[in-house]
Amino acid sequence: MNILFIDCGISGIAGDMSLAAFTELGVDLSAVENKLKTVIQEDFSLSAKKVVKKGIASTELVIHTEEEKHSHRHYTHIKKAIEESGLEDAEKETALKMFEAIGLAESQIHNSTLEKVHFHEVGGVDSMIDIIGTAIAYHALNIEKVVCSPVAAGNGYIKIAHGLYPVPAPATLEILKNIPLRETDVQSELTTPTGAAIVRTLANEFGNMPSMKVQKIGYGAGTKDFITHPNVVRFVMGKE
Repeated sequence: MNILFIDCGISGIAGDMSLAAFTELGVDLSAVENKLKTVIQEDFSLSAKKVVKKGIASTELVIHTEEEKHSHRHYTHIKKAIEESGLEDAEKETALKMFEAIGLAESQIHNSTLEKVHFHEVGGVDSMIDIIGTAIAYHALNIEKVVCSPVAAGNGYIKIAHGLYPVPAPATLEILKNIPLRETDVQSELTTPTGAAIVRTLANEFGNMPSMKVQKIGYGAGTKDFITHPNVVRFVMGKE
């Protein structure tokens, strides 16, 4: 059995970090980009660069797009784009589950409905790439089981479209309901709504690294730098 262990107990998880980690496990980023272009009509391109985070060599995802960061799209727009795309059925299903997790959280917070949810922070091309790209990468590796560590979500405050919000952001915390969180003193957002949705959708169980023969290890880097720890998520692939 192919097992993926998501280690997000130190610096949380975000969509770009996830896709970057998958590339270190052997996923072809150009193949992911080609599939994404059947979903996303706006011009964009992807690349990956090697970085070192507090001594750990890792990969950072670089998205090139002319679209303004955090552009707005409705859940229904994104859903339609995925359903009418050239993705395989399993890829569509996983991507839709991720966006649905975010949409349900947003509708709960804003007292709205899934159909009327207007995405702010996760409605842009960059977030669509992170989420849908991660779904594509996940299915490329024939993973049969996903175990995730308790999630480091972060502390403090973050400025978003609606104003100054506590960390974890309300949407992130809503998505992470009934998922074990790890205490941290870091005053920053570590896990984003996209990262939370990825964990919510992919993980079969939560806990320590399972018994397995490790085959590949991937480190996906975030853009922030911290004094206390490397800002990376670690993906570990192995056989049961």
